[in-house]
Amino acid sequence: MGDSDQPTLPDYGGACIDQVVAAATRSGRYAPPAPLPAWLPQPAVGANQVVLLVLDGLGWAQLKERPGLAPTMNAMAGGPITTVAPSTTAVALTTITVGAPPATHGIVGYRMRVEGHRVLNVLRWKTGDGDARSEIPPEGFQPLAPFAGVKPPVVTRADVAESGFTRAHMAGGRLYGWRMPSTIVATVAALLRDGERFVYAYYDGVDKVAHEFGFGPTYDAEVVAADRLVHDLIGVLPAGAALVVVSDHGQVDVGDRVVTLHPEVADLTDLLSGEGRFRWLHARPGALDRLTAAAHRHYDGVAWVRARAEAVAEGWFGGPLAPHVAERLGDVAIVARDAIALLDPADPGEQWMRCRHGSLTPAEMLVPLLASRG
Repeated sequence: MGDSDQPTLPDYGGACIDQVVAAATRSGRYAPPAPLPAWLPQPAVGANQVVLLVLDGLGWAQLKERPGLAPTMNAMAGGPITTVAPSTTAVALTTITVGAPPATHGIVGYRMRVEGHRVLNVLRWKTGDGDARSEIPPEGFQPLAPFAGVKPPVVTRADVAESGFTRAHMAGGRLYGWRMPSTIVATVAALLRDGERFVYAYYDGVDKVAHEFGFGPTYDAEVVAADRLVHDLIGVLPAGAALVVVSDHGQVDVGDRVVTLHPEVADLTDLLSGEGRFRWLHARPGALDRLTAAAHRHYDGVAWVRARAEAVAEGWFGGPLAPHVAERLGDVAIVARDAIALLDPADPGEQWMRCRHGSLTPAEMLVPLLASRG
């Protein structure tokens, strides 16, 4: 699906996270007959009930490099599929829940330009002016109903139930909050006993630990814990039910390799958005051509540099962009190929992260899709 010299692009409409919910929900005997994709793991086919567990931040490469730490997942049926561009949580989770590429749902980055010079942090639903939930209503920010308008139970972190991002990508969902991972297992077991046909569950421990500690013993311990969660969920599946595991993106350990924008590029840039490994440059008036040339000159050796129109034409976002969606992007993207991140001084929260994601390397773009049957 890609190599180190060329970006690994999403396989929208195919073996990609935008198709997972549709494939999983029509795979069971409770759904109308429909052709199933070959990439859907066999244990999910014909299941009476399906639990979809999203493990935030566990890429295919990281999983396969740790077979002894994740024996349950490494023994499950399945393989790699692609995530989205950018390979970041806000974009990917929305794509999973609404079953459409970023070009369609319009959440196209972690930090996106809104209304001129303001930048919206999608996960926190904040701009530089603070909480934006009243000024930028989340429910109207992207037009698609999650889960095709069906309202399955959603087992997610209790502290995000009222967040702007939750309201944007899970509007109207039946939320069951958890504060400890054990609660995920108990809640899923109860929902299956109650006869729920499809349950969506979300766990973000791997992503959080990777950001804070990078790869190493602490990360490995979290992979062990995530694998135990998967093992325990398999253990509560009734006969005929299936657990499907997917992730939203992988990781790259950047450490302290955070690069300050080159002065020539900075002089031509009016605003930054995106994130460290998928940095959007917003050109000063009349400077687009010069900015594009300068970005190529200084970053071609370590990153893929694309003007917005080029990225759209290459299919990065899954189709043409409506004008209001295109305005959320910058003019030139610097998408890290090497293990670096490009600093935005306006986003100091990024500076402490060790592992990062967002770019189009295989380590970030390929995610596991696995299944096991009760």
